[in-house]
Amino acid sequence: MREALEVILLGIIEGITEFLPVSSTGHLLLAEQWLGTRDEYFTVFIQTGAVLAVLAVFRDRVGQLLRNWRKTGDGEEGDYLKKLCFSFFLTSLGGLGMKAAGWELPENPMPIAWALLIGGVLFIAIEMRLKKKGEKAPDENETLHITWTLAAAFAAGQLLAMAFPGASRSGATILIGILLGMSRRGAVEFSFLLGVPTLLAAGVYELASALKKDASAVQAEWPMLLLGTLVSAATAFLAVKWLMGYLQKNTFVAFGWYRIALGIAVLAMGAKAAAG
Repeated sequence: MREALEVILLGIIEGITEFLPVSSTGHLLLAEQWLGTRDEYFTVFIQTGAVLAVLAVFRDRVGQLLRNWRKTGDGEEGDYLKKLCFSFFLTSLGGLGMKAAGWELPENPMPIAWALLIGGVLFIAIEMRLKKKGEKAPDENETLHITWTLAAAFAAGQLLAMAFPGASRSGATILIGILLGMSRRGAVEFSFLLGVPTLLAAGVYELASALKKDASAVQAEWPMLLLGTLVSAATAFLAVKWLMGYLQKNTFVAFGWYRIALGIAVLAMGAKAAAG
């Protein structure tokens, strides 16, 4: 029963933080300091539950893209899908390269704290810059053409978040999108839709690797893995729906302050633990 409660808490944390720009991996790694450490494949695989939430929230947009693409071929929707595929391809190449080089999630929470802190400062700085210059993000209802440069930049943002847990996959890509002229809603949409194949591929890859190493251990973990994935799907659906409504009238400043506060708190706890 205790293990199930711990997994439910991890699923809730994952679902809430996966698509908010506050870093789900960072929060999960921090939570494991109190809830117990789990295998890396568990942390990565339950993120696939959040994919279901995105598909549910953006079902109309996904349906529109697919229907119009079938009708027009290489029209606007076809171009959008090509850029998504290109960005995912670059992310996959970079991710496999990092894995081949021996990259692993850090056990020390200090790098996560710094990534949270720096990302928070960047969010506030960018929003303040827009306000100071009297600029506004592009019209939230306008359709911005996704260039190959934007697609490559989003891939770079995802790899940055992979290299530095705490940076946040959604946070890094949304920041890049806004800096390159996208509306907040446009950057969020492309980031979230790009997260669908990215998270699915990462989850399947980690699970397959774990099965290859110790299939019996993974099979014994299936009930908890399924529980965590389902909980993350349900909570991510609510979080994404809330965020899309929130951005209608608000900026990312509140998320910036949250990241700064959490980063400082983690640094303080780390310093206290080191001192004594």
